[in-house]
Amino acid sequence: MATFTVHQAKTELSKLMARAEAGEEIVIARRDKPAVKLIPVGETRKTERIPGALKGMFKVPDSVFDPLSEDELQAWEGKNSFDPDK
Repeated sequence: MATFTVHQAKTELSKLMARAEAGEEIVIARRDKPAVKLIPVGETRKTERIPGALKGMFKVPDSVFDPLSEDELQAWEGKNSFDPDK
């Protein structure tokens, strides 16, 4: 965790923003007391994952396990793909 004074944060705001966007924890302090933390917009709080939390919210159709048609199989294997080098 990197801590900066308000004055340092004002003069180096662009650099501090880039560091925060890269995942570094940036704290801005008034005198020696931490005041705020700089984090990217859209970052969500890290919460514990709960297995089975979406159970019953959707159903996978039985057809997902059906064999692929010959055309679909060839597409997955790249047989019909465009090769820009040729």
